[in-house]
Amino acid sequence: MRLLVAVAIASGVNVHEAHACDGPCPTRPQPVIPGHSNNNDATYAITGILGALVGVAIWNVLFPPSPPPPPPPPPGSYPPDGMPATQIQLPNTPGGGGGGGGGGGGGGGPGGARPVALRNGCNLPPAGETRFVPTEVVFDIPSSVSAQALDNIAARHAMTRVETTTLRLTGRTLHVWRIDNGTSVQDMIRNVCTNPADRLVAGAQPNYLYALAQDSKEPVNDAQYAPEKLKLLDAHRLADGNKVLVAIIDSEVDASHPDLAGAITASFDASADDERPHPHGTGMAGAIAAHRTMLGTAPRVGLLTVRAFSATANSAQGTTFNILKGLDWAADEGARVVNMSFAGPSDPRLHDALLKANKRGMVLVAAAGNAGPNSPPMFPGADPSVIAVTATDSRDAIFAGANRGNYIAVAAPGVDVLAPAPDSTYQLTTGTSVAAAEVSGVAALLIERNPALTPADVRKILMDTAKRLGPKARDREFGAGLVNALDAVVAAKPK
Repeated sequence: MRLLVAVAIASGVNVHEAHACDGPCPTRPQPVIPGHSNNNDATYAITGILGALVGVAIWNVLFPPSPPPPPPPPPGSYPPDGMPATQIQLPNTPGGGGGGGGGGGGGGGPGGARPVALRNGCNLPPAGETRFVPTEVVFDIPSSVSAQALDNIAARHAMTRVETTTLRLTGRTLHVWRIDNGTSVQDMIRNVCTNPADRLVAGAQPNYLYALAQDSKEPVNDAQYAPEKLKLLDAHRLADGNKVLVAIIDSEVDASHPDLAGAITASFDASADDERPHPHGTGMAGAIAAHRTMLGTAPRVGLLTVRAFSATANSAQGTTFNILKGLDWAADEGARVVNMSFAGPSDPRLHDALLKANKRGMVLVAAAGNAGPNSPPMFPGADPSVIAVTATDSRDAIFAGANRGNYIAVAAPGVDVLAPAPDSTYQLTTGTSVAAAEVSGVAALLIERNPALTPADVRKILMDTAKRLGPKARDREFGAGLVNALDAVVAAKPK
């Protein structure tokens, strides 16, 4: 339309004049241009084009066109290149006022909350996970970072440095810091792991809590059925664990108990609390090494006892930090078997340490857990580097409180099992804890028989020689079945 009107203006044509004649209109005289042919069509065409161009220019001066709308902004790219895929949602930042999204929470405008990626090595607890110390964070910060830099980071976030350890198994330096301003563990990890000023922090996670996997203590009875079930008397004719080092990461062990006389080679206190011997740690040590009133599965081993669990009332809890310190010490002491009769959440730093210990030839044994048949997998039993053990009773039935799952390798007696207790007493104990301790002792028998066995060899022998307790469909309950110490020791003989 702009071009048509401009042509009309420039050529001087009266638009309405074209419709003034009812009949044929008279022919308008045509001008004669000297030196040119009187070609009316060509002349008018050229004149019309020139006029149109002049008209457009005049129109644009009088009525400037509106600017074109700006192109849409490029889509946001979060997280930035090089960041891990794990994302979190930060609260609205100052200056923000982004619009809300649709159902389920869409993205806001440029000033609203933006998803920000945690740095590699930073791990938030899974949704609903509460098994961690609510006022502590475990930070992974290289040992090369100065004390002043550490103090600056701690002060910036209102934290107090509590303890530092360098793990030789993994080569990492871990720090436990206390939160002093009421910030949650999750928010503190977010604050540190998304702050460019804190790039010296290589990782962070909660200080997870693990519980000893044992249920009850009752008066002693006359029967000790575990040795018969496990075929121990015959197995001990071939191997009794002589001089094999077995580490127990647990609560305080009563080293003065008559059934443990001479069994403990060395001890390590990963927890700073000064506590009395605890029934759980003493019971697990006895299930492996008892050799007087009762019979452990490997009565001549050397025990390396680690106190990583602090007793509270009738239970005990251990943290990520203390368990890692204990495992590191056991590796330095040359432990061939490590018993972990406890269970809790998945833990990235513990997984890393277990993997390194497994590669060093340490046989890792853990309780499957006592959270019942509907519980998700519990750790460290469910870790691929670990042999998970469930519990059965005197009739080879599964312990009702035991976890189920494909991660369970084997079963051992774990209901009303006789075990030592503090102050030269005895107890009946129930749970996957004591079952795991028994299997740790059997693993020591295999290593005495054939020191060249790898952790994978030990796992395979235990599973291949186990007594099947149900059809394959029930392996989620029993694993490969009830451990048979005699058949396992025979199978471990060097070729």
